[in-house]
Amino acid sequence: MSAARRYRVLHRTVYVYSDAVTSSYGRAYLTPREFAGQQLLSHDIRVDPVPSDRSVGTDVYDNTTLYFHVTADHRRLEVTGESVVEVRRAPVSAADQPWEQARPTHENGPLAVEFTLDLVPPEIIPEVAAYAAESFPPGRSLLAAVTELNTRIFTDFTYESGSTTVSTRVADVFAARAGVCQDFARLGIACLRSLGLAGRYVSGYLATDPPPGKERMVGVDATHAWAAVWLPDGSAEGGWLDFDPTNNQFADERYVTLAWGRDYADVPPVRGIIYTDAKESTISVSVDVAPLSA
Repeated sequence: MSAARRYRVLHRTVYVYSDAVTSSYGRAYLTPREFAGQQLLSHDIRVDPVPSDRSVGTDVYDNTTLYFHVTADHRRLEVTGESVVEVRRAPVSAADQPWEQARPTHENGPLAVEFTLDLVPPEIIPEVAAYAAESFPPGRSLLAAVTELNTRIFTDFTYESGSTTVSTRVADVFAARAGVCQDFARLGIACLRSLGLAGRYVSGYLATDPPPGKERMVGVDATHAWAAVWLPDGSAEGGWLDFDPTNNQFADERYVTLAWGRDYADVPPVRGIIYTDAKESTISVSVDVAPLSA
């Protein structure tokens, strides 16, 4: 098991409107998950203006979500999540078996079967299936196949900030050979699902180190996204191997997990509905992932 790393995560989202908003309903996925490799030490979400109603619950994937309703007139809404987490990645098991044995069934992986299903509209196009098949010849180990797929996506696709939106489809990313982290995660997941494997979308943060000789800049980090493939390990839930096509690596103690689902649409950091006559609005997001002494 790797050495533990501890982080303070500050995630602030600010909306500014050209006219008054009379009612704002919001849902926030800003509470980091707790699991074997990650412990949540402290957490708070602040909403300004103060909501008249707020509640915390969990979704179908056991992610923690905050629901809030702001009824005071406002032209500015700020949602800030602040957390302290400790990450300690456990070693991966069962990834050296032939990849065909990692296809979940209702008998060996009932909770993973849903993650093999395509989305609507479909993401598994013939071109994606053919691309995936190159890395998954019969009998190859799951670890070797995923490692190669991870590297190929990293090599074949160009990271271009602002080249896509959250609604961009995998087919468009595949054709353009460009995108951002969420696109590459979704492409990797579509490849897995084309083979009957379970692929999970993971939302979170990647702690980065400053260049040599430079001080760490505050507030310039960003949310990140990566993929995970299901591993049968003998338990009802199985295990998951997290991999990051954007950076051609497997997730380690630098990766802080917020939430997971079948796609980005399951776990956006903040979304909601407003009632207003405003014709214009802006959104700004700042993220800071600061290392702490464990």
